[in-house]
Amino acid sequence: MSGRREPTGHVFRVDRAKGPVWYAKYRLPDGRQVQKRIGPAWTDRGRPREGYFTKRTAEAWLYDVLAAARHGTLAGMRSGGATFAEVAAEWLRFIEQDRERKPSTIVDYRSALHAHLLPAFGDRPVEEITYEEIEAWRGTLAGLSSRSKNKLLIQLHGIFRRAQRVYGLDSNPLMRIEKHPQRSSGDIQVFSPEEVWALVRAGSNETDAALFLTAAFTGLRMGELLALRWRDVDFPGATIRVRSSFAGGQLTTPKSGKVRSVPMAPDVASALARLGGRDEFTSDDDLVFVSPVGSYLSGSALRTRYKAALARAGLRALRFHDLRHTFGTRMIAKADIRRVQEWMGHADIQTTMKYLHYAPHPEDARLVAEAFALPEAGTEGDALGTQGDGTGRFGAGGPGRVL
Repeated sequence: MSGRREPTGHVFRVDRAKGPVWYAKYRLPDGRQVQKRIGPAWTDRGRPREGYFTKRTAEAWLYDVLAAARHGTLAGMRSGGATFAEVAAEWLRFIEQDRERKPSTIVDYRSALHAHLLPAFGDRPVEEITYEEIEAWRGTLAGLSSRSKNKLLIQLHGIFRRAQRVYGLDSNPLMRIEKHPQRSSGDIQVFSPEEVWALVRAGSNETDAALFLTAAFTGLRMGELLALRWRDVDFPGATIRVRSSFAGGQLTTPKSGKVRSVPMAPDVASALARLGGRDEFTSDDDLVFVSPVGSYLSGSALRTRYKAALARAGLRALRFHDLRHTFGTRMIAKADIRRVQEWMGHADIQTTMKYLHYAPHPEDARLVAEAFALPEAGTEGDALGTQGDGTGRFGAGGPGRVL
């Protein structure tokens, strides 16, 4: 933008009745001059108390302010004609560096920006984009699900909110936008045990077969499977420890951010033990599911082989993630919900609760029968066959007539 200059400034000390105070005076790239109180000056010996500043720490405070102004991320700076594309780039930097979102999340955000947001608003000055314009734009999103549309609106809201905080934008037009209604039946698709084994048998190689089996029997996400190392497999303890995830070409923490342990069934232990008998890539730091050259497997290539295995086995076209759902639905019938939540790495138990309706409750039918039981002795067949006698039973006309 024209008229911008390098931000400069200095610190100075003012003696007050209650003690000396450090101040900063600096000029912003748009030419505005700012004077700001830094904090009380530390004049004693030793380490300064919390909230006090020496000249050196006051200068460090100013250095951080000038750096933020230089990069356009200092709160209160006016937009000065900044385009939506410039603000979006700052928002993406903030999400990636300051909020430390996972690489896969950043990839999704960047893809949405280039596919939907930048073509619509990229070269527009951000302060000129109106509520009416956004409403008209979202009317063009035909073919996207309500969930996808709402994700775009949430991303757009974050970009404008960042413009408010960094560039001093007066208002956020997304505050007036209502989300699209989303309805979820709560139904999920899962494999039967027979289908899981059919998929395993259809794996193109021993590694894929063991990976499919492990996915279904542990509920690990694809990225967690790709990051699994031999040190994470505890054969004596019949446990697999989930320490990391590989997604977007980078190694990160699991989705919940926490390390967890998952039971390792004997079938999984046997499959992994067979993999451990290979000629190479079997040390503690080596990957369990590894490429021929010892590197991470490609997630996209794995999905392609998975779909091919489904076809060979004659199975329904379920997603790879449905192997994780299969684990959840099978285990909710055997273990309490808190243990299932821990095994699956759900941060919120509400996520685990979607599996509850898969848990069998045979005693419920007995409770219903007891609730409708007649007070007199006799069988249900007796009640249906007796004459009406004022008790409310079916009479001679059969169950179609009540006397």
